[in-house]
Amino acid sequence: MGEKRLSRWYFGGLASAGAACCTHPLDLLKVHLQTQQEGKISIVRLTGTIVREQGFLALYNGLSASLCRQLSYSTTRFGIYEIAKQAVAPHGEAISFPERVGMAAAAGAAGGIVGTPADLVNVRMQNDIKLPVDKRRNYKHAFDGLFRVYREEGFTRLFAGASTATSRAVLMTVGQLSFYDQVKLMLLASGYFTDNPGTHFLSSLTAGAVATTLTQPLDVLKTRAMNAKPGEFKGIWDLVLYTAKLGPLGFFKGYVPAFVRLAPHTILTFVFLEQLRTNFGVVQK
Repeated sequence: MGEKRLSRWYFGGLASAGAACCTHPLDLLKVHLQTQQEGKISIVRLTGTIVREQGFLALYNGLSASLCRQLSYSTTRFGIYEIAKQAVAPHGEAISFPERVGMAAAAGAAGGIVGTPADLVNVRMQNDIKLPVDKRRNYKHAFDGLFRVYREEGFTRLFAGASTATSRAVLMTVGQLSFYDQVKLMLLASGYFTDNPGTHFLSSLTAGAVATTLTQPLDVLKTRAMNAKPGEFKGIWDLVLYTAKLGPLGFFKGYVPAFVRLAPHTILTFVFLEQLRTNFGVVQK
């Protein structure tokens, strides 16, 4: 057939939600490691502890909030990025890498703001099982968590950690979307690759590695800000100093599970996205 298809604006959110269903346990383990201030614990030992004490399904604690986050955060950032690309190059014209970075940064900022409330509830639900029983928040699901935060802590609390979440979202979107597109174009231009799942895999793996490295320090700060009790930290600088007590590597706590989680998530997201585009996308005129 040879016709080229473009993604619809909501494909990114659907693809990210599908990927989240597969990688949620790794995201939960990442949150646990990031909120651990004292001592070290391996990912294998942590997994064993959670399964032994809480059961296997505890690894999916907060899945509803994770899906809510992807359907808000990722739908926004992928949607804006895709619309911007199609506006700049409606007939498939070349887009420079700096232009891609700029579009991805703007899309990430918007997605970060929109997705912060669901992200906050997601972090809290994932971290709940490591708290003493009397200190757990026990949100029933994502919407219960959003309503209780609003009712018990106020509307502004829904956006706790929004500055770090938005900054992280900018770097994440730049690392994932612009680098994925750029690497894919370079592979296709080499003549050794075609537009197939193998090329999508290599492009998304590279994008996942770049995104993890760019975002990990902000991800640690965001997780701690969202999980903190009201008034625990005076501001972002207080949180930075608290984390810095662990040394430079304190800002990269949970890096391995973050990459182990983000790489498959990024790969699955783009594989799902490419399949949606190929089978259900809009034919480019």
